[in-house]
Amino acid sequence: MTMGGSVVGQALYSRAFGKKTDEPVIFLHGGPGSSAVYFEATTAQKLADKGFYVLIYDRRGEGRSVETDAKMTYDEFFTDLNSIYKTYNITRAHLIGFSFGGLVTALYAEKYPEKVKSIVLVSALVSQQASYHTILDSVERIYRSRQDSANLQALGKVRTMDTLSLAYRTEVFAHASRNGFFSLQNPDPAARRIYATYNTDTLIKAYVKNEQAVGTLWKNEARKNIDTTPVLKKLTQTGMPIYAIYGKQDGLYSKDQIADLQAITGQSRLKYLDNCSHTAFIDQQAQFLEAVGEWLKPGH
Repeated sequence: MTMGGSVVGQALYSRAFGKKTDEPVIFLHGGPGSSAVYFEATTAQKLADKGFYVLIYDRRGEGRSVETDAKMTYDEFFTDLNSIYKTYNITRAHLIGFSFGGLVTALYAEKYPEKVKSIVLVSALVSQQASYHTILDSVERIYRSRQDSANLQALGKVRTMDTLSLAYRTEVFAHASRNGFFSLQNPDPAARRIYATYNTDTLIKAYVKNEQAVGTLWKNEARKNIDTTPVLKKLTQTGMPIYAIYGKQDGLYSKDQIADLQAITGQSRLKYLDNCSHTAFIDQQAQFLEAVGEWLKPGH
């Protein structure tokens, strides 16, 4: 286990898997307020075993990188990621952006294209507003099928809110969580075995989410509702490979959103996996490892 380099006095929690001589891959976790712990505990070593130097870290003020003064701004996220490059003496790396980490990944690659070999978006946000709309439309169908008038009334109020507000985001995700949009109803046996380790894994058991992180970002960051579609298009035009892995049962993304993303990545660079929800690297771990291993191998 390695405590990462100092960033204005802040030690970031980070850890390396595999050989330093292998292709470097950096995992950017979801959030804000989350951690790389789930990828670290379940998938990082398996990816390293495919011939990659895998680095995971928790952003400042998130997970194990405790920092009460963290601002949760994108510039701060960039500073933290730059410190990982420096700590591990890496010039260029592949970036895996999971969920909210996909936004950080895209914006970082736009700012520092010379440091990024390729991007892998995993269940990654692209247009925040599009995902909010997808969630609301989906839960409305569920409530109508149940003739759930109380929740339909509550949903009607959400639709009248300022779509750029923190309160709106909070309500949208509350409806998503209540309807199981982040989890898989009937995981495959392999995924069940991995999820079963959550109860005993010491890393996962020790993890505490920073529930203040989203509010802190909202207070300090001007870029609150991002659509990275133009950024991703620009990056592909400059020759940067962009790959993507999404689950068909992930409630954050509609088929139309996936089709729009595939138009950017190209058909062969996007995997749309069945019996797979938000945590794609667990729900369909074998397919995740196979795809990433193939895409990122040297000379591909």
